Amino acid sequence: MFIKQLYTGCLSEAAYYIESNGEAAIIDPLRDIEPYLDLINERKSKVRYIFETHFHADFISGHLDLSKATGAPIIYGPQTETKLPVQIARDGERFQLGEISIEVLHTPGHTLESTCYLLKDKNGKDHCVFTGDTLFVGDVGRPDLAQKGNEITINDLAGMMYDSLHSKLFHLADDVIVYPAHGPGSACGKNLGPNTYSTIGEEKRSNYALQAASRDEFIQKVTEGIIAPPQYFPINAKINKEGYESLDTILKQGLKALSVDDFIKMSKEDVTILDSRNSEKFTQGFVPGSINIGLEGRFAEWAGSLLSFDQPILLITEPGKEKESIIRLARVGFHKIIGFLQGGFDTWKNSDQEIDMIINVEADELIMDIPHDKKLLVLDVRKITEFADGHLKNAVNIPLHDFTDPGSLSVIEDDHNLYVHCLGGYRSVIAASILKSQGIHNLRNVTGGWDKIKSIPKADIVKEVSILN
Repeated sequence: MFIKQLYTGCLSEAAYYIESNGEAAIIDPLRDIEPYLDLINERKSKVRYIFETHFHADFISGHLDLSKATGAPIIYGPQTETKLPVQIARDGERFQLGEISIEVLHTPGHTLESTCYLLKDKNGKDHCVFTGDTLFVGDVGRPDLAQKGNEITINDLAGMMYDSLHSKLFHLADDVIVYPAHGPGSACGKNLGPNTYSTIGEEKRSNYALQAASRDEFIQKVTEGIIAPPQYFPINAKINKEGYESLDTILKQGLKALSVDDFIKMSKEDVTILDSRNSEKFTQGFVPGSINIGLEGRFAEWAGSLLSFDQPILLITEPGKEKESIIRLARVGFHKIIGFLQGGFDTWKNSDQEIDMIINVEADELIMDIPHDKKLLVLDVRKITEFADGHLKNAVNIPLHDFTDPGSLSVIEDDHNLYVHCLGGYRSVIAASILKSQGIHNLRNVTGGWDKIKSIPKADIVKEVSILN
């Protein structure tokens, strides 16, 4: 028996490859299926099944392309509703894979079709369970994504989650390994732990949600404090349920090298200019109007949260990073990528075109300026919870996720001297680029962000929530 977790850090997503006697199964594959095909070829195995734990909302699954490439059927659990060519398994149904078997455990709560897969070794002993978005390390899946008006509420789903956990997972032995679909940083839970796998016993001991003494207490615990999901979640769930065009088609369209003249001509249309270079390089010079989301961070997640899926995208990347940028965009459902600037920003700069910049300032310079500049406004783009844990006095908190709300930036006046910061600098550059694209240019980016600010002795730090809308 061979099990491999294929973890993608920028999406906090875990897919799984399982093999026994040359027969393989893959659970929750990403849209770019090359790593799975490479592993199959390397191990000279044959894929028998592609298991999906549910209709994912935070990424596009590779189930369709992988099924086409391998001939393996796509397996979903009970209550799955789709017109795609999938096999809907029964609760308790077992699939033989070489000397091992995989049992279907229907666990509604995160979504109605959510299903875990229990792997039994060649002796029939429970070895591990692939829990999808039902049970994470230190958390459980958010129960608000499958709400249907007044028909199914968040409390209904949380109650289903409690029933699923207690009827299907709690009776498993403490040493059964838990392999979830997500790790730390995922928006599919409230506060996932630092590891990407655990055991049933460890989760019973330490998972806050599993400490609830009753069903009602569980519902209260898992529903309080849930923030709205990113805007791309329902879009991705719909794509996974209804189907999509192949990644090869998206790459063929997106990998069109454009001259400066062609880039300028196409940028005059209603498009998004996305620069995926490192945020530090971006601040030193960029094409006016472009938005920076650097590949070094949670690139796809922030693109899905902030950019329009309806607008075509023109790319500016580090030379050689065009394909990676397109694949990572496609992972969250972007398909209207219409080309990239050949040679990247250097080509633009060397053609004597106008460029824009973002002024970087050190944290100590900000602290020195605060008492002397009455028009100074500190814009903190961290999450509400981060802001509540500590922020500069009189700072305004507009979380980066909220930048898609047209009214969120209404507190910014024309004569404000903006100092933008996040925790370390990645999000603040995204925010600054969005502000500049909207004509707000009187701003500075605080390098090092809150990590640097909080270490300065003269910084006036408070821990009370102060949010302006």
